[in-house]
Formats: sequence, structure tokens, C-alpha cells
Amino acid sequence: MRSTLQSEKTQFQDRQQAGRLLAELLESYCHENPVVLAIPRGGVPVGYEIAKALDAPLDVIVARKLGAPGQPELGIGAIAPGGILILNGMSVRYRGIDAQQIDRIMAKEQREMQRRERLYRGDYPPVDVHGRTVIITDDGLATGVTARAAIQSVRQQDPARIILAVPVCSPETPSEFHPIVDDIVCLKTPHALYAVGLWYRNFDQVTDRNVLTLMAAARPPQREAGKP
Repeated sequence: MRSTLQSEKTQFQDRQQAGRLLAELLESYCHENPVVLAIPRGGVPVGYEIAKALDAPLDVIVARKLGAPGQPELGIGAIAPGGILILNGMSVRYRGIDAQQIDRIMAKEQREMQRRERLYRGDYPPVDVHGRTVIITDDGLATGVTARAAIQSVRQQDPARIILAVPVCSPETPSEFHPIVDDIVCLKTPHALYAVGLWYRNFDQVTDRNVLTLMAAARPPQREAGKP
């Protein structure tokens, strides 16, 4: 794992600044024909800055957290494209969540996952990651379950390497993710993470419009018909 020596008490100005700082630690990958896959929505401003700095294509990997019934902010698992499902069995049993409840939560999140994929890509196909170095990014990791689902989904597509790059995560995250990724790059690993948003001065919600603007800006200009 690589990280900076920034003070744990220092906040990032916003997701864009965090992305630029991450890009500095990812420069060694710029000659490996990398692809940047951002977990929307919060990961897209971070991923945009990394993709711009590395001159790499930007795409999304729409993994979705499964929230507990009545407590959607409390993750009990995650889904990702390719039929990926991760469940925290202990959390499910502790809260007495039955199979029907899980099915309803999954169905709702699958609809949202598909909506976002259609909206964010439009007429563009997914970036082909086969045999390439893939940098997966988000604006931070709390439980890490969504990132884990995203990694499993990308692994199905046979990339050469998977790099997980996030601005902030818990101290336990690197050891938890090392078995499933090739490298981890994190700027901060505070002992008391609490919530990802606490590590940003500006942590405004990222909207669909924000994502569409950044995705459009990251795509190469289309050539006019008949012109080289």
C-alpha cells in the first residue's frame, strides 16, 4: 500500500483535490495503458481527475450498497454488474432480515444500478478492460463492501491488474483488500474514520447531472463524418 504523509486532521478541500492528490501517487501506471473505473456517484469527480492526469479513459462501475430495512445507510451487502452479490451474513442474522426482504432490497438496487448504467454511458459501450490495468476509485471507503463487489465484477472481465485507489479508508482496509487487488493507494488511513464525509471541507452531494458533465468531458471529441 502507498499513502501520503498528510496529517490525519487535514481535510481535503473537495473530491477534485483528492483525485489530483491520488493521481500523483498513480503516475507510475500512466505507461500501462490504464483504465479508470469510478464508483458513482461520489467516485466520479475523483476518477475524473485521475483519468485526466494519467491520460486514461474514464468509465463507471455501478456497484450498489444493500441497505438494511428501515436503515438504508447501514450496509448489509452490495451488488455489482455480472451477477455479483456480497452479503454480510452476520449482519443479516443479527438484524433478523429474511430472504424475502433481501430479495426486495436487491430488486430495488438492481433497478437503480441499471438506470445509472444506461444514463451515465448513453450510447457508449463499456470500456474494454481485458488485459489492462484497471484503477477502481471512490471518494472513500467505510465498510468497503461496495468496493469489494466492484472488484469482483471487474475481475470477471480478465484485467491484467486491479488497483484500488481512494482518498481515505480505515487502517484495516489495506490488509482486507490485499488478497483481491494488486495494489492499494490511499491518502489517509485515520484511526477514527467515523464517516467519509468528515474528511472533506466540501462534501456536497454529487448529482446525476454532475456525473454526466464529467463523463462527457472525459470522452475524446467525436470526429465529424468524413474527416480523419
